[in-house]
Amino acid sequence: MIQRFDYEAAFSRNIGWVTEAEQQTLRGKRVAIAGIGGVGGVHLLTLARLGIGAFNIADFDTFDLVNFNRQAGAMVSTLGRPKVDVLAEMAADINPELDIRRFAHGVHQDNLDDFLRGVDLYVDGLDFFAFAARRNTFAACHRLGVPAVTAAPLGMGTAVLVFMPGGMSFEDYFCLEGCDQDEMALRFLLGLSPAMLQRGYLVDPSRVNLAEQRGPSTVAACQLCAGVAATEALKILLGRGRLRAAPHGYQFDAYRQRLTRTWRPGGNRHPLQRLGLWVARRQLLKMRASGGQHG
Repeated sequence: MIQRFDYEAAFSRNIGWVTEAEQQTLRGKRVAIAGIGGVGGVHLLTLARLGIGAFNIADFDTFDLVNFNRQAGAMVSTLGRPKVDVLAEMAADINPELDIRRFAHGVHQDNLDDFLRGVDLYVDGLDFFAFAARRNTFAACHRLGVPAVTAAPLGMGTAVLVFMPGGMSFEDYFCLEGCDQDEMALRFLLGLSPAMLQRGYLVDPSRVNLAEQRGPSTVAACQLCAGVAATEALKILLGRGRLRAAPHGYQFDAYRQRLTRTWRPGGNRHPLQRLGLWVARRQLLKMRASGGQHG
């Protein structure tokens, strides 16, 4: 027997943690997600199950075998298919009433205003090394007054930062202006995770290569990112619960069973961050001198 879709029934188990009125509020919200791969895809599906009613999703890539270890839409049946199409179909299979706008060429300066039009929240799903697209997107969010959440998959954990309208901007926190690619990678990594909880159990550093813009990943981290990002999204969209925006942040590492809250006034200009960056640069130079080019 085929059941007809019913929004109230489909998301009734959310009630209790949210009120019926709040569930209807979520139904009327639109969330933008740039990057629908490792974290972005599971962000979309998690927020769809939370009952969010509309999305703008952007990605120019197609699925490949190297995506299988972590990306929600990566399957044999989706090889070679555009990620925005696959994830839009998966989300619509959860809620066929969804309003999903697809941006199949990714995000860039010419489409950011359209991508963020009518959006209540931006959730970052861009590749770690997509610095130009990320900087442009967060700058547009700051200019347009759109709250933005980034939950980065690091090791077997996640590092979370929230940027709110009128508060500290992404650029003021990370200080990426004038940096080359390697320096941006170091500043982004250390800015996300000042505690660097993931560093102690990286068993093969040769798999981290800044020059080739690659590094190891786990599905555990992507799933954790989606859970914490959805929780921050709920608080922002419903206007309840304590919100700790940048320069506050936090990192949870499941492997080490540790939660660390961070506070870096001035972001990467903070003395502790500047010291950490100095150490990181020396380590990078030493590794390159030994022929490894490891990050």
